[in-house]
Amino acid sequence: MPEYSMYARVRHWPKRLLYTTITLIILLAAGVILVRQTYTINLRPVSNSTEQKVITVEPDASVSTISGELKRQGLIRQVWSFERYIRNNNLGTKLQAGTYKFSPSQSATDIAQQIADGKVAVDLVTILPGIRLTQIRDAFVKAKFDPPAVDMALEPTQYASSPALADKPIGASLEGFLYPDSYQKSANTDPKVIIQLSLNEMSEKLTPMLRAAYAKEGLSVYQAVTLASIVEQEVSNSSDRAQAAQVFLKRLSINMPLGSDVTAYYGSVAAGQKPSLTYDSPYNTLQHKGLPPGPISNVSQSSLNAVANPSNTDWLYFVAGDDGNTYFSHTIEEHEALTKQYCHKLCNL
Repeated sequence: MPEYSMYARVRHWPKRLLYTTITLIILLAAGVILVRQTYTINLRPVSNSTEQKVITVEPDASVSTISGELKRQGLIRQVWSFERYIRNNNLGTKLQAGTYKFSPSQSATDIAQQIADGKVAVDLVTILPGIRLTQIRDAFVKAKFDPPAVDMALEPTQYASSPALADKPIGASLEGFLYPDSYQKSANTDPKVIIQLSLNEMSEKLTPMLRAAYAKEGLSVYQAVTLASIVEQEVSNSSDRAQAAQVFLKRLSINMPLGSDVTAYYGSVAAGQKPSLTYDSPYNTLQHKGLPPGPISNVSQSSLNAVANPSNTDWLYFVAGDDGNTYFSHTIEEHEALTKQYCHKLCNL
């Protein structure tokens, strides 16, 4: 009897293995089909609503950043499906910065293709964050405004009553004070209207609470915006900006040069030179102590907040890594080691 049982088990085991294998294959196939069906469904329009929403894709924005904003605005069903479509169709490097209008009635594939084709909203003017006044001028001209009218609109004396410019030095331009956003335009819109709207928005962002915080740091609003523009340029990750602001404020407090590459680049470009760390201009904080004469770009809310509320840390150095992260340190030795480890392309090592 034991011999028969052993024989039966040996003989029937391959069938059990076969049934198990077949079952697993069926389940796997069903899972693949389900995922594919879910993926396809998620690419469909969210609804049949034609309400248009404005989305701004910033330069060098990641696919995850774009998909997250589209999801937040209710324009796509699922982030992972949108990102998979981008990846499957090799669109990741083709997505173009600009301001777009989308509606929930558009499919995720249509939205992705529109961004890849750069089909921006033609009735909007977008002022992107972290760009210079000359670049803002170029954006207006690209939006079909008459260049002389744009130049006239950027003349700061006509906005002297704007609260945002209350302590702007006489003769200083609007650099740093045109708040990034998208503004509606028509064929008859005067660029002055949009400049005024941008200044109004900047005034709203510079709340009494922020102004009081700047004063507590010993900064005027103009100085604070100048420092915020440096933070904006130096640090791409908004979560690291409060620490960067702490570094710069500490350096100012101990009379140490800010040592910011981006200020040196700005000064050389403003003088009509190639971007240079060695060109001697008042903006070169590698060579001159204190803040530069004024802002080096416009700013976002996160940079304004960072200067008003620097982190409770005690860093003295930082380096922006090629991976998008910022690495902070206390000593020059630590800083050089982190630079060697994380910053090759950006630091030209």
